[in-house]
Amino acid sequence: MKAVFAAGGTAGHINPALAIADKMKSLFPETEILFIGTPSGMEARLVAKAGYEFRAVEMAGFQRSLSVKSIMKNAKAMYYYCVSAKMQVRRILKEFQPDIVIGTGGYVTGTVLSQAVALKIKTVTHESNSYPGMATKMLAKKADKVLLATEDAKKHLSCTDRCIVTGNPLRTNIQIEERKAARERLGLPEGFTVLSFGGSLGANRITDAVAALIAWEGKQGGINHIHSYGGNGRERFYSALAECGAQEDKTRHIFRDYIDNMYTCICAADLIISRAGAMTITELTAIGRPAILVPYPNAAENHQYYNALTLSNAGAAVIVEDKELTKELLVQEVSELYADRARLTQMEQNAKNSAKNNAADVIMSEIIDLLGEERFTK
Repeated sequence: MKAVFAAGGTAGHINPALAIADKMKSLFPETEILFIGTPSGMEARLVAKAGYEFRAVEMAGFQRSLSVKSIMKNAKAMYYYCVSAKMQVRRILKEFQPDIVIGTGGYVTGTVLSQAVALKIKTVTHESNSYPGMATKMLAKKADKVLLATEDAKKHLSCTDRCIVTGNPLRTNIQIEERKAARERLGLPEGFTVLSFGGSLGANRITDAVAALIAWEGKQGGINHIHSYGGNGRERFYSALAECGAQEDKTRHIFRDYIDNMYTCICAADLIISRAGAMTITELTAIGRPAILVPYPNAAENHQYYNALTLSNAGAAVIVEDKELTKELLVQEVSELYADRARLTQMEQNAKNSAKNNAADVIMSEIIDLLGEERFTK
């Protein structure tokens, strides 16, 4: 059995592919797996770290603006899609001879799965967001199966007869801890705990608002706070703290540029303040934590807003749009939840109820259904 995965651009596209690959290898250890992606994308690093074979193909995404620069970039992307990348991908697929090609998002998916369809190879595409990306829209009528993270994603597709809602798969090595144990592991005392982050590069509006929130928390007393200010955000964050008159308390505060034990931090928290990437939403529901979500405003097709809306409609999150986020508003939202523990508890339960924790199993079931179990046991 041989499988090709196509994923690129963001961790929200790459991690589901890795999760499916992990599940496939755990069930059928003899399966040969190959990833196709771009040489400079995040996928090259993450796939290598996961231990899977990776083949790089130069590709580019299409720009939505009509500037001269964007038109030139689109011409380059069209050349890759129609000529260069098309030929390379076709050659790789003919050499590897996969039984199935699985795409999980990014422009890489569109290129690779289109060639797989042309070569009459079975195809599955997975959409991790509540608002489908261009690749999913393009492949909805071509792929053998279209797997969706949420029911909401169907609303934005013109063709849904091949769609199956599976949820987003998480990697098999995730450990979900009890809240008290997670706090102890982090060295935090008991007490209401807030976790905030704006992504790997940080987010200035979130950083400024969180600094004011930490000042408010200091006046309340007994509140822990974990915050990631991003790779370039340390100076701004500490300046914002000083401006708000907040003091860092090393017994109750954990401030870092990057959180490398995110699952432990989510498990330790009572409330999350974050962007609304697909995998963040999946993690919040898998662990079951209420959130204040600030969707990244420049995400393609505003998909983070739709991700946040899915959780908000389930009663598990509050949405604050980036343009509306102020210090005063964030303090108000957190203080209301802090004072209303019954509401917070209900939001937590709603988050748990929204989880699809068996997503990897469901996805593998759909793949086996498509190919037949005998293909995996040859």
